[in-house]
Amino acid sequence: MIEIPASPLAWVHGSDAPEKTEINLGFMALSDCASLVVAATQGFAQPYGLTLNLKRQSSWANLRDKLVSGELDAAHSLYGLIYAVHLGIGGVAANDMAVLMGLNQNGQSINLSHGLQALGVTSPEALERHVHQSRPKLTFAQTFPTGTHAMWLYYWLASQGIHPLHDVDSVVVPPPQMVAHLQAGRIDGFCVGEPWSASAVKQNLGFTLATTQTIWPDHPEKVLGCTRTFVEQYPNTARALVMAILEASRFIEASTENRRSTAQLLSAAQYLDAPLDCIEPRLLGDYADGLGHRWQDPHALRLHGAGEVNVPYLSDGMWFMTQFRRWGLLRDDPDYLAVARQVQQLDLYSEAASAVGVAAGSQSMRSSQLIDGKVWDGSDPAGYARSFKLHAMSDSSPLFASR
Repeated sequence: MIEIPASPLAWVHGSDAPEKTEINLGFMALSDCASLVVAATQGFAQPYGLTLNLKRQSSWANLRDKLVSGELDAAHSLYGLIYAVHLGIGGVAANDMAVLMGLNQNGQSINLSHGLQALGVTSPEALERHVHQSRPKLTFAQTFPTGTHAMWLYYWLASQGIHPLHDVDSVVVPPPQMVAHLQAGRIDGFCVGEPWSASAVKQNLGFTLATTQTIWPDHPEKVLGCTRTFVEQYPNTARALVMAILEASRFIEASTENRRSTAQLLSAAQYLDAPLDCIEPRLLGDYADGLGHRWQDPHALRLHGAGEVNVPYLSDGMWFMTQFRRWGLLRDDPDYLAVARQVQQLDLYSEAASAVGVAAGSQSMRSSQLIDGKVWDGSDPAGYARSFKLHAMSDSSPLFASR
């Protein structure tokens, strides 16, 4: 189905040989697991002496537990999941974790129900009016309490003047179950990764109100995560795994045809188990929102971006901690930079990127402007966390009160 490059870089045996050659690799049924599936099934891992056993998980909580227990060696992970485990928040004991590389940027969506559409709630302004004028509260689903989708949903709602913890109810639903929950009327909207937003639109069960790339163009999303113990015990294996997945990521984005064949591969029952017409369009950046609008998204799902996507920037990890602090998941400020330096495996990533001819870049921070006009560059994380009008921190905080 997918053409393997004629001469993949041969693995040099010897001192760099992987200490562990068979890897149990967890993933969720989402389009942004693409580089793992391609690496495992299309010949990208074997040149590095690896066999990748793909293990689909039923929920992010399940994936987290298996990652921590060692049943999974590494996994397609939510950025916030890795940091929550590392910090010991979200009901689990702290466990040293590692982000080996970024897997993708962009490509998640906030959808609302057909019922809200019928009421004319089809814009952010209409939603804000509805939320503040109507009862009972609307119920929105996200995929994991500390996950990226919770943080995008909260950030977007807050940017529209809706307090995500006071004005609406929030529930956790695994990604593949979102459409069924919407259809059954259990939820009024959700934030999730593809292909589940596109599937809801395709089945006329609602519409896409916002994409996450409108919240933060080229935002960090899924990562290749593992425990710190795995990196320390098997450094060559970890590096080889990054090399294989980097090659697969680069391959997917090398042509439109490669993206199309990747969508076909992902549609199989053992991966996304979803129709091709729910996967392929948004993987190609072709969006239809269910309200009659169609566009080619300039910040659609990216898996490589000449390596820009894959760098485990310190500032990306730090951002999620600022949001944990903002919403009361962290009661105190951590040492943001020190924690990010523990988790983000920048040196290992740079070695792997250089070995496969991907520009690793020398920057560990990046600067971005988000939907509310705020600029995030990692320079003052504690101040940034306190700079928001809507939050869930104590108003008695002197730093907050001064802003």
